[in-house]
Amino acid sequence: MKSIFVLASLALQFAISPMVFAQSQYPNKPIRIIVPYPPGGATDVIARQISIKLGPLLGQTVVVENKAGASGNIGFDYVAKALPDGYTLLMGTANMTIGPAFSKLPYNVLTDFAPISTVVSSQNLLVIRPSLPAKNLKELLDFAKANPGKLNFGSSGIGTPLMTIELMKAMADVKIMNVPYKGDAPAINDLLGGQIDMYASTVTGLIEHVKGGKLRAMGVTSKKRASSLPDVPTIEEAGVPGYELVSWYGILAPGGTAPEIVKKLNESLVKVIAMPEIQQQLIAGGSDPWSTTPEQFSELIRRDVAKFDRLVKEYKIKAD
Repeated sequence: MKSIFVLASLALQFAISPMVFAQSQYPNKPIRIIVPYPPGGATDVIARQISIKLGPLLGQTVVVENKAGASGNIGFDYVAKALPDGYTLLMGTANMTIGPAFSKLPYNVLTDFAPISTVVSSQNLLVIRPSLPAKNLKELLDFAKANPGKLNFGSSGIGTPLMTIELMKAMADVKIMNVPYKGDAPAINDLLGGQIDMYASTVTGLIEHVKGGKLRAMGVTSKKRASSLPDVPTIEEAGVPGYELVSWYGILAPGGTAPEIVKKLNESLVKVIAMPEIQQQLIAGGSDPWSTTPEQFSELIRRDVAKFDRLVKEYKIKAD
């Protein structure tokens, strides 16, 4: 019996050893950050800024790969089902906490990911094409009330761009039609070309167009004004009392990733986000650099899933 026990113990040790060795040697090959939206949008830009600095800290190349479609769900689902070895990561957004309020998804936001750290927090910004007869949000809402269904807005699937305007519509009791897009970049291009009337996304993705006079800013979604656009009021200030919606970006791994790998990635990300060059880039783009522990990030996701579920039910918001 003793011999059998010893042999069994040795077999278990040899079975576990490769796994432990792989974790201790992590990383020993290139790492991918999956962006669930098309190239050129805010998610893509931030992921590439981070990846350039993260690679040298980890001693490996970190590449960004775009897997767009289905409101980001193709990319989200891809990472949720990826091997939890630390070599496939996700540039997640607050959008992933909104989807569960509208439909059953092929992955579970709360259990199929291992949050590593947030990267930035960001207000969303509501913008319109300058040719619209509205100089501020009150005039825009008055026009919408006088012309129900005449105005439209772009949305990149179920996420904060959609929720920004749908929540405003519900709280202000106006009818504005939804025109769906696959991501920020194509929607913004059509807005710049005058094919749609308005759009909402992070300040990061829209600030240059506003500063260049190509788009007119109506308001930011947080309780405080954006430091990069101090003259733009909050949506609450501009005429929708009680309005607030904030966004974030963060890095996640597949659920089940070893704690040692999560810890190493978190420590490296925190260092990247603290770099003066990265801080300047993120702030210049309209975002606030923001790092957390994995536990804090997990709690943020849990809170947001519950919050958006409540808002969708309370205001009877539909993803039409």
